[in-house]
Amino acid sequence: MTRQPLVARRAEELLGHAVVATAPVAGGDIATATKLRLSDGTIALMKTLTHPPEGFFESEARGLGFLAEAGPDGVPVGEVLAVEPDCLILRWVEQGRSTAEAAGDLGRSLAATHAVRPASYGADQDGFVGRLPLPNRTAPTWAEFYATRRVLPYLKLAADRGSASPEQVAAVEAVVGRLPDLVPEEGPARIHGDLWNGNVLWGLEGRCHLIDPAAHGGHRETDLAMLALFGLPHLTKVTEAYDEAAPLTEGWEDRLGLHQLHPLLVHACLFGGSYAERAAQVASRYVG
Repeated sequence: MTRQPLVARRAEELLGHAVVATAPVAGGDIATATKLRLSDGTIALMKTLTHPPEGFFESEARGLGFLAEAGPDGVPVGEVLAVEPDCLILRWVEQGRSTAEAAGDLGRSLAATHAVRPASYGADQDGFVGRLPLPNRTAPTWAEFYATRRVLPYLKLAADRGSASPEQVAAVEAVVGRLPDLVPEEGPARIHGDLWNGNVLWGLEGRCHLIDPAAHGGHRETDLAMLALFGLPHLTKVTEAYDEAAPLTEGWEDRLGLHQLHPLLVHACLFGGSYAERAAQVASRYVG
């Protein structure tokens, strides 16, 4: 590790310890990530972004804190060491390999996190999914929250950006009104909200840690649907352990596509391509 003076000085201001060395970390799509080694032995990850959207890093830190409120039985999350408008510093998670044992632990601990229920669907403040704003204003039911805060805003944005055709928009809109009948109301769960494979770190100590949340009060099936959408090693072990710890409502696997509409539409907004068509195809399965 070398030492990047500007990054090191900013970290030292916030953490109160000298930065001995720094090293770039690959993989971040939005922020620049840097590994820090401090004089007190702490290893940390610093995320920076030139001209971030207002509240960007604060939102991430708030989401990690929201998940951490589930306590020691919940999924471990990145520990926030410092947060400012221009950066976020987390304790470093040394990664190991994915194992069936860690996957089972993830399923059980995710169930425990979900079980520490928040007061309502949504969150106190809006957040971000990628660099897109994420509306979180609370709603009395999951169906209303999901329709008006997750599906319809991104469907409109995809259409406005030319990434979704009128036919695709109509296909997704057709399923929105049926959400109360299609997805059982279970009460709000404490969910990660953006739980794809890249936000799961397989820790060297044998536990999975979650990062980069879009955390809020939502439906617990949403996190499982996100894991299924983009894949995760030992996913069957995760869901089996989850279902054993907190039995899922009958038919949950058939409903995963409904929960996947939101991430598919977010990808349509960000990347275009075939994501809107895929969302329309998924939606059409539930309209009969």
